[in-house]
Order: sequence, then structure tokens, then C-alpha cells
Amino acid sequence: MDARTGDGDIESSRPPNTKVAKNSARRHTLSEQVVEAVVARAARGLILPGDRLVEAVIAGELKISRIPVREALRLLESQGLVVSTPYKGVRLSPMSHTRLDQIAEVRIGLEVIAARRAVALGKNQKADVKPLERKIEKLEQMAKRRDSYGIASADAAFHRELCRLSENDLLCSVWENVARPLTIIIGLSTFSKSMEEIVEEHRLLLDVLLRGKRSELTRVIEQHIRAQHGGLDFEKIIEERRRQREARVREMNRRWRQGSFSSVLRG
Repeated sequence: MDARTGDGDIESSRPPNTKVAKNSARRHTLSEQVVEAVVARAARGLILPGDRLVEAVIAGELKISRIPVREALRLLESQGLVVSTPYKGVRLSPMSHTRLDQIAEVRIGLEVIAARRAVALGKNQKADVKPLERKIEKLEQMAKRRDSYGIASADAAFHRELCRLSENDLLCSVWENVARPLTIIIGLSTFSKSMEEIVEEHRLLLDVLLRGKRSELTRVIEQHIRAQHGGLDFEKIIEERRRQREARVREMNRRWRQGSFSSVLRG
């Protein structure tokens, strides 16, 4: 049989190029790690809105090639978390009031629907909300550690689980579009809001879900999300973090210069 044609031909009977497949999967995993690293640093206020993200620098810090970094930045851009501008490079997107309001509106719509549907399905019983209770326990742990990214991740995980109780896969998929921006927002909020207060807000949400009163559920979810997005002065938080970062850099430079001069004198 001709090697180029027909069923069972020589070419088609060869096993797939597993090396290419493995490399592709590895790049995908690495790009996801880059995405999470960027989100974590942004949630901790180490990268601030407007800061430039340089492929080579990120690749060097993570000890990987620039290819998965490039893929990660493209994904982040598609989600609106970074912006790419000619001659200015890639930067973390600004945290504007308009953007915050848009995310809040989407979350309120989705999470109110999710919670109401969960109640309608009878998914607000003690056994059903065990995963939510575990997320609150995680929030408590992160609050004790004073970990802004940790508490932000646990916060997002709580609301993700709330959406899952709706058993609406499409709703959950749409909600994921705001998951990473939400993580950054909550992380930054911890610089002016008590972490213990964040934990208590989620305990209240869980109690209201267990009671299952639709009007109360709608009101508490909306209040919670509005407080997360609109009750804080993010511009002030970001500016303060920027001043703190610049002060740390100045102090490091001062110590380095003193160390260098001291070594010269000792020599």
C-alpha cells in the first residue's frame, strides 16, 4: 500500500509525536503558573496598576523561557488584567472606578442568581454548604498569617463554590472571567480593611444562605459585593503602596551604598 494514502498507511499508523505534546502541555502549565504569579504579586501590592511587566524579567525570576511568559501575558490581556501599548510595553491595568463598578455589577447579577437557584434546588442545607465552611476556615487561616493573596484566593474560592451550588455550568464559566480581577481587588483591599472583617462578612453570607430567604439573600450579597468594590478608596491604597515600595527601594540602596563604602574602608 502506498505510504501516503489509505487506511492503515505507514504514516498514519505511526504514534503521535509525544515529545511535542509533552512540550506543549508543559508550556501550558508554565504559562498558568506565570498567570498566578502575576496575580499573586498584584494582590500583595508588589505589582501595582500601571507597572510595566517585562517578559525577560519575569522569565528570569521564575527561571523559565520567555515563551510561557508571553502566552501568560496574552491570556491576562484577554481578561483585561494587563494592557499592551506600542512603545510602552505591557502594564498592569489601571484600577478605575468604572472597572470596579462593572465587575461588581456582573458579580451581583451572577451570585444572586446562583444563591437563589441553590435555595430552589435545596442546596443550602448543612451538608451542601460544607465546602463553603471549609473556605471560611481557609479565610481564617490566611487572616492569622496576614497573607493578603492567601485571603484573596480563599475569598474567591468561597464565591466560586457559591456559584457551583447553582449547578449552572454556564453561570460558573462566566463568573470565572472575574475571578482573577476579584483576587487582586480583595488582596489590595486588605491594606485598608480588617481581614477579620472579611471573614465575618462571609460567615454572615453563609448564615443567610442557610436561612434561604430570597429577599434577605439578595440584599446581603449586594451589600457584600458593593462594600468590596465601592466601599474602599483603591486609588489611595495604590498610592500608599507605591510610596511604601519606593521608600523600601531607597532604604535598600542606602544600605547597599553603606555596605560598599564600608568594605572599601575595611580593604
